[in-house]
Amino acid sequence: MTDFDTIWRTQDEIRTVVNAVLGALGFAALTEGTQECIWNLSYNDRRMAIELELAKYLEEEEVNMLINQFPVTADYDGVGSKGTKFVFYV
Repeated sequence: MTDFDTIWRTQDEIRTVVNAVLGALGFAALTEGTQECIWNLSYNDRRMAIELELAKYLEEEEVNMLINQFPVTADYDGVGSKGTKFVFYV
């Protein structure tokens, strides 16, 4: 059974870290008129994981820096259509 309350809270924590770290470094991308670093943040039931795609591609050192800031374990998940992807197993 999926605990959606935990998923929503974890997504909120992830969003906070991404916007704080990347926003402070000037990586915010203009997405539909708003400053947003995140292209997609969703739960994948099949993988039982939260998937994050940024609105920008990051260099390897930036990926490592960001991964170290997350409150939950994160893995680099490759490159998506809009930016760097991460996965969080909850």
